[in-house]
Amino acid sequence: MIATKPVDFRKGAEGLAALVKAEMDADPFSGTIYVFRAKRTDRIKLIFWDGSGVCLVAKRLEDGEFHWPRMQDGAMHLTVAQFSALFEGLDWKRVHAPSETRIPVKAG
Repeated sequence: MIATKPVDFRKGAEGLAALVKAEMDADPFSGTIYVFRAKRTDRIKLIFWDGSGVCLVAKRLEDGEFHWPRMQDGAMHLTVAQFSALFEGLDWKRVHAPSETRIPVKAG
């Protein structure tokens, strides 16, 4: 889940977990990866529960910026492939679910 509004990047894992509960109305201990953006578009923070504790990951791109969704209230969901693209600094909007392949009923 992505928080679509920028957050104060001075917040640590506990502060971001509190935002997950209050702003996203979600459980920070569910195992879902929660993604936060700074005002600067080259920074990202993630929090997630790994089964034994809350993990905090911070990344700053050295060149370029993350492709963020339009700013609005609330949060949005990404697929695993879209999240991977976002985290790598690629345009996640270009990642689409694979189309269903028709399987022939019989040969010939």
